[in-house]
Amino acid sequence: MQTVQDAAALRAMIRGWRGQGLTVGFVPTMGNLHAGHHSLIKLARARADRVVASVFVNPTQFGPNEDFERYPRSLVQDQGGLAEHECDLLFAPEVATMYPFGAQNSVSIHVPQLTETLEGAHRPGHFDGVATVVCKLFNLVQPDLAVFGQKDFQQLKVIERMVRDMSLPVKIMAAPTLRADDGLALSSRNQYLSTADRALAPQVYVTLQQMRELIAKGHARTVVEQAAASKLARAGFDPDYAAIRRIEDLAEPADGEREGLVALIAARLGQTRLIDNLPFD
Repeated sequence: MQTVQDAAALRAMIRGWRGQGLTVGFVPTMGNLHAGHHSLIKLARARADRVVASVFVNPTQFGPNEDFERYPRSLVQDQGGLAEHECDLLFAPEVATMYPFGAQNSVSIHVPQLTETLEGAHRPGHFDGVATVVCKLFNLVQPDLAVFGQKDFQQLKVIERMVRDMSLPVKIMAAPTLRADDGLALSSRNQYLSTADRALAPQVYVTLQQMRELIAKGHARTVVEQAAASKLARAGFDPDYAAIRRIEDLAEPADGEREGLVALIAARLGQTRLIDNLPFD
C-alpha cells in the first residue's frame, strides 16, 4: 500500500488505474481505525479492482464545544491495518490541501431537511462539514463506489441525498454495523469508556431492540421513545434522543406505521457520547 498526501500524487495513481480499465472503491475515514473500518475496506475490496482509503480529521464538522485538536490521530497504526486488509492507496492530506482558502472560508454544502433533526439538531453545522468534505474527497478520488457504515445512519442518509441531488457519479454502499460480542457498536469513541461504563454501554443496543419489539407489538411511537429515554436515564446515561424515524428520510412516521423504520439513540455515558441505531426488519 502506498500513502500520498497531495492531490497531484493521488490523481496520478488513479489515472494509471483508469488507464488499465480498473474500477475504484473508496472508504473515507477520520482515522483511529478499528475492525469496523476494516470491514468497510473488505466490502470495497470485494466490489472494486482497487481500493482507496482516506484519513483526514475534518475541522469543519467539529462544533465549538468539540475539541478538534484532541481527536485521536494514529496514522502509523492506521497504515498497518489498512495494508493488512488489502487497501491499495491511502490518501492522508493536510488541512491546507482540503481547504486551500482556509476551513472558515471554504465553500460549504448544506443538505436541507435531513440535517435539521437528531444529530443535526444537537450538533449544528456538523453535517454541513461532513457533506462538504465528502464532496471534496469524491472530486479528488473520483471513485466508482464509496462505502459508509450504517452505524452513522444519519450521515449515510445525508451522503446518499447529496450524491443524488448533485448528480455525482458515485455508487454509495452501506456496510452493516459491526458489534462487539455484547452488542456494543464498534466505535473509536469506545476507547474513552471507563471499565464501569464499558460494562453498561451495551444497554444502548438492548434498548434499541426493545424499541423495535414494542413498535412491532403495536405500541405508540411517542410512548416507546419516552420509555426508552427514561430507561437509559435510570441506567446512568444522559440521552440526547431515543427516536423512531422512517429509514427513507428520517421523518417521523405516521401513527400505525410499522415498516421501513429505524430506531436511533444518542446518549452520553460519562465523558463519552455514544450513537447507535437499529433498522426494523
